[in-house]
Amino acid sequence: MNEPFDLAVIGGGVNGAGIARDAAGRGAKVLLLEAGDLAQGTSSASTKLIHGGLRYLEHYEFGLVRESLTEREALWAIAPHIIHPMRFVLPYVDGLRPRWLLRLGLFLYDHIGGRKRLPATRTVDLRRHAAGGPLKGGFSTGFEYSDGWVDDARLVVLNAKSAEAKGATVRPRTRVTSARREDGLWRIEAGNETFHAKALVNAAGPRVLEVDGLIGEAPDYAMRLVRGSHIVVPRLFDHPYSYFFQLPDGRIFFAIPYERHFTLIGTTDVDHDRSLDKVEASAEEIAYLCEGASRYFAKTVTPADVVWTYSGVRPLVSDGSDKPEAATRGYRLDLSGEAEGAPLLSVYGGKITTYRHLAEEAVDLLVPRLPALTGKGWTRREALPGGDFAIDGLDALIAAYARDYPFLSADDADRIARAYGTRARDWLGKDQGRDFGGGLSRAEVDYLVAEEWAVSAEDVLWRRTKLGLRLSAEQAAGLRDYLGA
Repeated sequence: MNEPFDLAVIGGGVNGAGIARDAAGRGAKVLLLEAGDLAQGTSSASTKLIHGGLRYLEHYEFGLVRESLTEREALWAIAPHIIHPMRFVLPYVDGLRPRWLLRLGLFLYDHIGGRKRLPATRTVDLRRHAAGGPLKGGFSTGFEYSDGWVDDARLVVLNAKSAEAKGATVRPRTRVTSARREDGLWRIEAGNETFHAKALVNAAGPRVLEVDGLIGEAPDYAMRLVRGSHIVVPRLFDHPYSYFFQLPDGRIFFAIPYERHFTLIGTTDVDHDRSLDKVEASAEEIAYLCEGASRYFAKTVTPADVVWTYSGVRPLVSDGSDKPEAATRGYRLDLSGEAEGAPLLSVYGGKITTYRHLAEEAVDLLVPRLPALTGKGWTRREALPGGDFAIDGLDALIAAYARDYPFLSADDADRIARAYGTRARDWLGKDQGRDFGGGLSRAEVDYLVAEEWAVSAEDVLWRRTKLGLRLSAEQAAGLRDYLGA
């Protein structure tokens, strides 16, 4: 038998990659196993926000909101290329949530999470504010507040890259088919291989209960699977603000500038009782989001305008809520007892904003059971790959790329800096080779294959980049042919 790993992590989403990174950085020999591509499921299908969750306040989840708000600036500091501040505008609508309640919620939002760099909330006159221009007439008062944007799929990949740099073995496309305790270790069958580990983490997201069953463990928590769907339409506004909109049924949704030429609208909250293998927006969800947007924007949004949809299934800890949007976004960590043998830690629930703190807490729980784990949490201080520049230095990096690589268009320099940070120089200095379209060069594709575990055109176009929105069907076919070769 080969030397066992200290820790094996099942699940290559944001929680699994975060746990692998934290544990590897504390000295453990770590194995990360993922059945598909990294971030192939829920972790690439979020609303792409690092946010406190303003609406969670009305469900009295003050602890979760405080934890999330505390993480906003911490994550921005370690990943200033893929995370950046964003100002949101919440129009006041007579007959929905009262003005005093919105202002109180935003006051708490500003003060309970240790906000330092992000600007505070202010009341704005939408008849004069830039965000009022694209809206229908009749909206006069709005509230402008801060949250953050994140490239969710790249956040996962960069955590995996950091884990690898700390010595972890990262194995996407390696499905676990069995795991059992044997001779004081976990024996794990995955792909066509057998691995052994001293401890096991189940961070399989929506499939956490499936993996529990595979292992033969009875879960301590019931899960509620909730589908969140999003639509992307041609750009509805030119200004940099995002919108937080209310609907008469009590739900909310966002409209966000997306990939320079589009607007992202979402999300829905629908109980998901279908297969997890192919999660798609229903016609009803698409219509719901179009109708919601049309309530606010002067330009009517119809399903015919939608250029792309994506959906993810959120694994929420079931708390008996009547409505899916009211179910807790908090998480639970369950560690097996010492009498059961080799440790098993299962992760239930969670949200992208709290992934780093969740990972730190998970590894802290394992420290007494794994002697290889030394030291305290460190991930709050060390930049993710490519993020080793000043928190306010993104504009300077974009300008440097435009200056140093004159073959880049302004859009290309912006996209590349926001995706790779300082790591882009690893391939920008090489012969760029073939242009697949949308500014995607052979050098970039080769880098993604060699360094970021990309295999298919889908990996490249929809997770490592979002250039699937720009390439024609013919161009995408050319990329598929290249990767197939």
